[in-house]
Amino acid sequence: MNAPWVDAVAWDADGLVPAIAQDRASGRVLMLAWMNREALELTVGEGRAVYWSRSRRRLWRKGEESGHRQHVTEVRLDCDGDVILLLVEQEGGIACHTGHARCFFRRLQEGRWVDVEPVLKPPAEIYRS
Repeated sequence: MNAPWVDAVAWDADGLVPAIAQDRASGRVLMLAWMNREALELTVGEGRAVYWSRSRRRLWRKGEESGHRQHVTEVRLDCDGDVILLLVEQEGGIACHTGHARCFFRRLQEGRWVDVEPVLKPPAEIYRS
């Protein structure tokens, strides 16, 4: 593809940029993941979130195993060009692999991290393989 608009992104030394997924309707931040150039181009081309998995060292389409896809309605770039914001419609209402609605379900309270949002579906029921 090699879309010229991708050149405006300030990629890090590994060729990655953080990407924040935000629920289009509620404005809640769902998750943070990473994108390389190909992931960003595929996201725009397909209209669904495609990320770069640093642990698996490969592209992954959000929801490819869980079914919890992210349909992208808007893509934004921050003022420094080093963070992508995806406005998404979260399929199934679950963005986190832990079964929570979003990855930011812990809050710092009195010096410790406390889960303050419920698991909507146990991971064992989401990932059957």
